[in-house]
Formats: sequence, C-alpha cells, structure tokens
Amino acid sequence: MKTATQELRFAVLGDSAAFGIGDYDVNGNPRGWAHYLSNAFASPIQYLNVSRPGAKSLEVRDIQFPKIRDFKPNICGLIVGGNDILRNDFNPNRIYANLKSTIIELQKINSEILMLELHDPTKLLKLPKILEHILTKRINNLNEVIYQLNEEFNIVLLKTRSLPDIYSKSLWHIDRMHPGTKGHQVLALSFRDLLLLNGWKFREIEFDQPIQMSSSEKRNWMLRNGLPWFFKRSFDLFPAIAFLISMELIGNLLSSMKSLISRS
Repeated sequence: MKTATQELRFAVLGDSAAFGIGDYDVNGNPRGWAHYLSNAFASPIQYLNVSRPGAKSLEVRDIQFPKIRDFKPNICGLIVGGNDILRNDFNPNRIYANLKSTIIELQKINSEILMLELHDPTKLLKLPKILEHILTKRINNLNEVIYQLNEEFNIVLLKTRSLPDIYSKSLWHIDRMHPGTKGHQVLALSFRDLLLLNGWKFREIEFDQPIQMSSSEKRNWMLRNGLPWFFKRSFDLFPAIAFLISMELIGNLLSSMKSLISRS
C-alpha cells in the first residue's frame, strides 16, 4: 500500500496521445490526461513528460527513456504505437521488441507502467475502404502486441474500447484521431481507477471546462493542421495501399481464370 506521505515520481513517454494533443489551456498549451492525473495524486509529486507528437516506438526506447532513467519514476505512462502504424515499414515484431525492451528497462528501475489499448478510428472517421482495411488490420496487430506485453509483464492496461460512450464525438478532438478535452479527462479518471486498485492514493481530479472552438476556428484548424497531417500520412502509406490493391486485382484475375478454365 502506497502512503500519501511518500514523494512520487511520475513520468510519461510516448507520442501525441501522451503529449496531450487535443486538450489545450486558454493559451493554447497542450495538457492531456497525464497532466490531470499528475495533479490528483495525494502524495507530493515530481512530474516529467518527455513525450513528443510523431514519436515512434524506437524513439521512445532509444531517446525518450534515457531522459527519464535517472529520474527513476515510480509510475510511467508508455503510450506509443499510433505513428508506427501510419508508416509503410510497419512491423509488429519490431514494435514488440522496442516496447519490450523499454518495459524491461522501466521495471529495472521499479516503475509501474501504464499503457492503453488503441481505439477503432474507423468508428469515428469515414475512410476509403482500402485505407480502412489497412488501418484496422494494423491497429489490431498493435493491440495484439500490447495484450501480449500485458500478459508477460502485468502492466496497468487501460482497455480503451470498453469505456462507456468512448466513440461519442464529444470525447474526441476535431481530427477524430486524438482525444479532446473530455476524452483526456475520461482517460485520466480511468487510469486513476486502475491505480486505485493497486493501492495508489488520489485526491479528487479537478477539471477545467473545455475550450470551445467556433466553426471558423475548427475550419481553420483543419486547413492548417488536419489536412496536411492526413496527406503526409497518406503518402507514407501509399506503397502499402498500392501493394494491397495489386494483390486484390491479381486475386480477382486468378479467380476469373480459374472460372474460365473450369467451364472449358
């Protein structure tokens, strides 16, 4: 059992979901679920977030973790994988190796590790069928990696897909890929509930009201940030999409040839 008098060190590694993209204060600075959680521990706390939007699992292993090694966090959020999915060189085995190595190093310094299951973005976004097929397959592959790591290392795993109303648009940022303010708050509450089961002590989590965006602000955000991000990732994935389309066309051609042969 952890006492409220112990000083706690809380660190966060990962990508934009760890960094807080989708939740901003009045000055436009990202906050996110880890910010809310760090402010709610009953113990005195030191908080260090070295995550970066765009980070992949290799960066977390080789660049981010060394920044927190000497900090020796009691608890560490490890939220990464979404950017690995959106690259043409996607390889679940490589992601598994990167995350496993990071987890082993974290456990060497006695960190309790927080991870989360990836949601299904196809429930929020209308995508071309071939892109939806690729994305769904890759997300499922990544989640299988996370489930395997959970079995091996007994991490604190948040089953995001099981959260009530998780696909309500009110919980998501305008890009529908990142949690919005309410979504980050739900993640903070959910991680708190899991940590309570492990004996960590918390005060009530205090939340600010979400910053409301006008229609013109949302439109400008999409033009400035959303569309460039989407097109960049589409180009990253284009070789994989082209390969799958080619395989589907070849499969259809072979089926047609078999039908012609069987009728002759």
